[in-house]
Amino acid sequence: MSTFQSRRDLFDLPEGITYLDGNSLGPLPKAAVERARQTMADQWGPMLITGWNKAKWMELPGRLGDRIGKLIGAPAGSTMVGDTLSIKVYQAVASAVEMRPGRKIVLSDNGNFPSDLYMADGLLKSLGQGHELKVVDPEAVADHITEDVAAVMLTHVDYRTGRVHDMKAITDKAHAVGALMIWDLAHSAGALPVDLTGCNADIAVGCTYKYLNGGPGAPGFIYVRPELIDQVRPALSGWLGHQAPFAFDLDYRPGEGINRMRVGTPPVIQMAVLDAALDAFDGVDMHDVRARSIELSEQFISEVEAGCKDVELASPRDPNARGSQVSFRFHEGYAGMQALIARGIIGDFRAPDIMRFGFCPLYNTSDEVSHAASALCEIIATGEWDKPEFKARKAVT
Repeated sequence: MSTFQSRRDLFDLPEGITYLDGNSLGPLPKAAVERARQTMADQWGPMLITGWNKAKWMELPGRLGDRIGKLIGAPAGSTMVGDTLSIKVYQAVASAVEMRPGRKIVLSDNGNFPSDLYMADGLLKSLGQGHELKVVDPEAVADHITEDVAAVMLTHVDYRTGRVHDMKAITDKAHAVGALMIWDLAHSAGALPVDLTGCNADIAVGCTYKYLNGGPGAPGFIYVRPELIDQVRPALSGWLGHQAPFAFDLDYRPGEGINRMRVGTPPVIQMAVLDAALDAFDGVDMHDVRARSIELSEQFISEVEAGCKDVELASPRDPNARGSQVSFRFHEGYAGMQALIARGIIGDFRAPDIMRFGFCPLYNTSDEVSHAASALCEIIATGEWDKPEFKARKAVT
């Protein structure tokens, strides 16, 4: 517990706010402000363009990739940071489909984040080769992994309910029929132990602005199994993924290893912020994070259900079957969440009726959990949510 208290001190948490939305956007790490200032004032300012060499900006995507790799069970040199998660999904699906010619199905589930489905569907339609994005219920995925599947593309932790897929079992099933396995770790990286190497996953992607606290718009990352990377032809052949970008060849030659998955110029200031944010994980055992996450989420479920009968648990009852979040269904979930936010308790809403709460042991406490559970029960019992201002939909929910 003392370990996590010391980690909490690393974050700039507004006074009077109980923040249970780190699964959407992590809070500001205190060190990030100074790191951004240094990058601008001490590097960009005096160094100008020479900062690419003097400050080693060009090395940031790989160096940060290795730092994230340690949290997801990836060996050094197999993870690259840059671009957005959607771009990385596109890269992953395009590469997988090309490596499995003759197979026409990309399999996913309806618990996957919609953007992943949009990117895959758009890509397959652009190919115009008869490919199909097949979307099934999460529980039915294994039954649909057949020899006509080129790739299975799943989000490890369901963004709405927190339901967790069995990464190793599904990866093994995909490999048994010759399909490639793509995992989206957006709600896993920094929240629970992940072992990409042990699971023999082929490709994984993720974002860094949720549990990794990289800030709004922080870049995405991509992992490719080392034994597979030399077979990957990057569909997005960006100049920084070229073997020799400053030769300015007119013909594309993929870079060595994971470097070929680079696309555009790295966002240096945002990466500097992410670098500072990752310091919070130094010396942290993800199994300890997971154990504490389960304690907090179990406490929240118990206290909410004891005090409120008008909500329904949308997340799996078994803590080992859900990620670091808890979702409750309420017929006026949006208004209920807005009423909570008005009290300084921040979670979020996912259509059509889910109130979602993320638990981050690096900074969330047991007292905060009790405070949030008590407030939720009171808001629903008193009908406090039933006000026009809480029902007016904002652009971001």
